[in-house]
Amino acid sequence: MKLINKLILPLIICVVVMCSSNIQWGKNSWKDIIEADGKGYYAYLPAAFIYHDLNFSFFDSIEKKYPNPHIYYDYRIGEKNKKADKYFVGTAIAMSPFFLLAHFSSGLLGYEADGYSKIYPVMINVAAVFYLFLGLFYLKKLLGRYGTSDNLISFILIAITFATNVFYYTVCEPAMSHIYSFAFITMLLYFLHQFFTSPKAHLILIIAFLYGIIILIRPVNGLIIFIAPFISGNRDRFTKGLFFLRSHFRESLLGIMIFISILFFQLLVYKIQTGNFWIDSYGAEKFNWNDAHPFRFLFSYKKGLFVYTPLAFIGTVGFFRLIKNSKFQFYSLTIFLLLLLYVLSSWWNWWYGGSFSSRVSIEYYAILALLIHFAYEIIISKWWRWIYSSLIICCILICQIQTYQYRYYFIHWEKMDQDHYWKVFLRIDQLGKVNPNADLLIE
Repeated sequence: MKLINKLILPLIICVVVMCSSNIQWGKNSWKDIIEADGKGYYAYLPAAFIYHDLNFSFFDSIEKKYPNPHIYYDYRIGEKNKKADKYFVGTAIAMSPFFLLAHFSSGLLGYEADGYSKIYPVMINVAAVFYLFLGLFYLKKLLGRYGTSDNLISFILIAITFATNVFYYTVCEPAMSHIYSFAFITMLLYFLHQFFTSPKAHLILIIAFLYGIIILIRPVNGLIIFIAPFISGNRDRFTKGLFFLRSHFRESLLGIMIFISILFFQLLVYKIQTGNFWIDSYGAEKFNWNDAHPFRFLFSYKKGLFVYTPLAFIGTVGFFRLIKNSKFQFYSLTIFLLLLLYVLSSWWNWWYGGSFSSRVSIEYYAILALLIHFAYEIIISKWWRWIYSSLIICCILICQIQTYQYRYYFIHWEKMDQDHYWKVFLRIDQLGKVNPNADLLIE
C-alpha cells in the first residue's frame, strides 16, 4: 500500500490521460474539446498571440474553417468593431503556457499555427489534466495537514476524481473554467490553513496572488474568502491571523496591491476592447436575489448536486464530527455553505445550462474532501467504516455510468426530469442501443 499511496497521483493522472486520448484526441473528436463557454475562455489566447485582435474579427473565418454546427457558439458581445469577450480572462491566463507550447510546436508537428488546428485543443485538454493534478496535489497536502492517513488520502483523491463531475470536466469539456478554479481554490485553502496555523509574511503575498487569480477566472468564486474562519481551525487561530495581518502592514499592503493589479488586468482588456474600463458583459443574465432555488440546486432531477453527485450528500456525515468537536468550525462552515448555496442558486439559470451535474460546485470539492475526512474521524466502528467506504465506491460506479450516459445523451444535457431519470438509471444494458431519452433530444 505504501507504494500505491506514493504513486496515487501519477496513477490517477495516467488513467485520466488515457481516457482523454481515447475519447478526445482521435479522428475528429478533437474539434469538440473547445466548446460552449470554453470557446469564450480560450478565445483570448489566439486573439492576443496570433491575430492581435481583441475584438475577435477572426471568429467568422475560424467557424467556417472548422465547421461544427453542434457546438457553434458566439461568445462575443457588443457591436461592429467594439466587440468584447463575454467571459473573464483568468482561465485563458491559466491555459496560456499550454497554448504557447502548442503554438511554438505546431509547425514542427505539421499543424497550422492558427490557434484552432488539432494541436491546440489537445494541449488545452492537457492543460486541464495538469490543473487537475495541481488541485489533487495540494488537496493531498491539505489533507495531510489534517492528519489524514495515507490510505484514506488515496481513497479520497480517487473519490473526488471519479465519483464527481471532475472527471467529466477534465476529459470531455476541459476548456470550461471549473477545473482551473478547483486547482487554485484548493491551493488557496492549503495556504490559508498554513497561514492560520503558522503565520508567515510571505504567505500573505501567496494568498493575495491566488485570490486574485481565482476572481479573475470566475468572479463569483471570490466567495471562497469567507471560508477563512473554518479553515483556520478555531476562533483563537482566526483572531491571531487577523492580528498578524494588521501587525505586518507592509506585507498586507503589498498583498492588496498584488490582488488589485491582477484584477486590473481584466479592466485593461475591457479598455482595449471597448474603450471603457468596465462593461456588463453578461447583460440580462443576472443573479435574481429574490428568486433563489437552493432545493432544486441540490435535489432536482434536472441538475441536482446530490442527485448526480451523491458523494456530496454522503460527505455531509462529516458535519457530525464538527458538531461534536468544534462548534466554531461547524457554524463557520455551515454559514459559508449556506451563503454559497444561496448565491449559486440565485443565478437566473440556476441549473447552469447544458452541463453534467452541478458544474459550478466543482470549484469547492476540496471542502467535500475535508468533510469525508471528518466523517472517517467520527465513524469508529470497523463495520460502519466498511459500509461508508462501500457507499463511496458505489458513488464512483454510479458517477462513471452516468458520465458515460451523459456523453451519449441517455442523460440529457438540460431537460432531465423524474420520469426520464429513472427510465435510464444505471441502465447499462441500454448503452449502444436506441436512446430511451430520444424525445428530449428534439429541440
